[in-house]
Amino acid sequence: MSVLFGTPTVTPVVDSRSHRNRELELTPHTAMVAPLREVASTGFSTVRVLIVDDHTLVRAGISRLLQALPDVDVVAEACNAQQAIDMAAIHRPDIVLLDLSLPDRSGLDVLPVLRETLPQVRVVIMSMHDDAIQVRTALDRGCAGFVVKDAAPMELELALRAAAGGQVFLSPQVSSKMLAPMLGRDRPTGIAALSPRQRQILRQLGGGMSSKEIAAQLGISVKTVETHRARMMESLGCRRANDLLLLAARHQHELA
Repeated sequence: MSVLFGTPTVTPVVDSRSHRNRELELTPHTAMVAPLREVASTGFSTVRVLIVDDHTLVRAGISRLLQALPDVDVVAEACNAQQAIDMAAIHRPDIVLLDLSLPDRSGLDVLPVLRETLPQVRVVIMSMHDDAIQVRTALDRGCAGFVVKDAAPMELELALRAAAGGQVFLSPQVSSKMLAPMLGRDRPTGIAALSPRQRQILRQLGGGMSSKEIAAQLGISVKTVETHRARMMESLGCRRANDLLLLAARHQHELA
């Protein structure tokens, strides 16, 4: 089983001999291009998909996107972990698109349950975060892909096709973080370490906008904005919400 990393440098490959202790090894750039083209162009029978996310609008958007694909059928939706397990048992999908942050249990906890009860199912994790530790944990528990929610729609399609073809796909910003230590690159710190979405929100906070105003402008939920704020406070070492606002105001030129 190979891993498709959305990055223009190298492609890690998963050693299929050991599922729990999978090691990454580098192959030439050309080894990535062919599999991506092959996955994107290979026809396969209709893939049945279960969408799991606690946000109704997110599920609706993903469902509409997938239903536009001729060989994908969204068979069910779920808004929490238990419903995901129940819907998977009833509909027996080929692929489960699983949100990492669910109200009752983490997607990382649901993943092994799905893999145990339905060994044939392929699980693609969706998350607003690209934390390398969470990605590694998801891979160790058997996920077939990790896609960040602010990715381009094409990434989700590639992830589905990779999963259906027995491969693993990681979003570019995820794969770059996974590969950085292997390539000897220093990990960015401070504002440089924030994701594009976090930098965008931080810039708007520095401009005096509230979480509600930011959510409305970006078309995301207030909960999502607050989650980004909490993650930024942790990453930037801010103990209070006001500290984050002051930092955002001071670094407006870097965030522009």
